[in-house]
Amino acid sequence: MDKTIKGLKPLPEDLKIDGSKFRILIVHTRWNSAVVDPLVDGARNTLINEYHVKEDNVSVYGIPGAYELPYTASHLIKAAKNAGKPFDAVICIGVLIKGSTSHYEYICEAVTQGIMRVNIDTDTPVIFGVLTCLNEEQAFLRAGIGANSHNHAIDWAGTAIEMANVRSIQNY
Repeated sequence: MDKTIKGLKPLPEDLKIDGSKFRILIVHTRWNSAVVDPLVDGARNTLINEYHVKEDNVSVYGIPGAYELPYTASHLIKAAKNAGKPFDAVICIGVLIKGSTSHYEYICEAVTQGIMRVNIDTDTPVIFGVLTCLNEEQAFLRAGIGANSHNHAIDWAGTAIEMANVRSIQNY
């Protein structure tokens, strides 16, 4: 019996995807870097070590904050396509932590809708790797920091590979 409650259920060994042919972009915020940096490392290391994406095929790009994630992802996707080196998937990584004002709700909604729009507008899978946490403790636990924690970026990396694989399907 599978005991996965949270996180991506791993693919069975016979369905494992070889990511060595994929180009993956990780766009991340520098805001809340104590949480974001382990997430970026978790995604990058999982792509390379678990899915065999070539190191040169994992691009990492840092930006100030979460609000800038959709624009940056869209721009870099288009630039890579124009250069003849398109990305097969993108992971947007950031952390939003609720404060005492409504700013959190506005940014969460804008970033969520923006990332979804980039998916559709660019025809490139863009993975929502933005933690929306009520407090710092939740953020640390979801970044794999502390007891009983899990680095969610491991799951985002797996999702990026699966969606890159879906994108590569020509005739269905």
